[in-house]
Amino acid sequence: MDTVALRCNAVAPPPRWVIAAARGRAGALFSAIVAETGAKITRDVPFGPLPRHKLDIYRPGSGPDNGPIAVFVYGGSWRDGERASYGFVGAALAARGITTIIADYRLYPDVRFPSFVEDAALSYRWTATNITGAADGSRPIILVGHSAGAHIAALLAFDRRYLAEGSSKVPLPAAFVGLAGPYSFDPTTWNTTAAVFATASSADQARPITFVGPLAPPSLLLHGLDDDTVKLWNTHQLADALARSNVKVRKRLLPGVGHIGLVTSIAWPFRWRAPVLDEIVSFVESFRR
Repeated sequence: MDTVALRCNAVAPPPRWVIAAARGRAGALFSAIVAETGAKITRDVPFGPLPRHKLDIYRPGSGPDNGPIAVFVYGGSWRDGERASYGFVGAALAARGITTIIADYRLYPDVRFPSFVEDAALSYRWTATNITGAADGSRPIILVGHSAGAHIAALLAFDRRYLAEGSSKVPLPAAFVGLAGPYSFDPTTWNTTAAVFATASSADQARPITFVGPLAPPSLLLHGLDDDTVKLWNTHQLADALARSNVKVRKRLLPGVGHIGLVTSIAWPFRWRAPVLDEIVSFVESFRR
């Protein structure tokens, strides 16, 4: 296991308006302000029959579009979030040559576990089937997620049943990138998540760490050392479980970075705070064929 505490510019945390915008309904406006320009964006693509079964595609504005594909799953405590709030992630990755898919999924209280995971699996299968070259595995797909989105993406990466349920066979994810995911906590008893996961057959069915084994994909795990939302032990325990299964894992710990700051540092105005984008791009590009 490769573990590094990265040096970050921790002069100051993000302004409060940044955190509020990223968390609240102003997220789409925040994203539009801080997103890089130049990506070729296709919006509102249906990947299923329901209103929230829509995704956006961010393609490089110049250069070839034939490399790895990132499927980004946003967070929001399984209760909140929309893809428009994270356009800055898609634009940043597309500017580095990585086609990126950002899909919505159904949220609590409209649904409970595992419906949001099944929605993410459906968007993954759509990506594998419809993005040029992906269906035959020639363009590896990397699952990327933040917070609750990292939990969802990790379940897709480690519990193969979700991607096996479709009518057509799709290539498994080549890798997983997790940003401050709650991988090992018990969501069925935590007071803020018990209702969301009340339908789980057992606590382990909702814990990504349960499904780690030798066939798990290589993983990059990032976590801010100032994160007081998702505890650091989630990342430590997942990294240890992957290492015990002889799966390649890189753990990056970021001083001076909190939970929201981890993902907002991908946006160009805040990129000086932590090398999150560089870490993701370097890892994803290592799977280019």
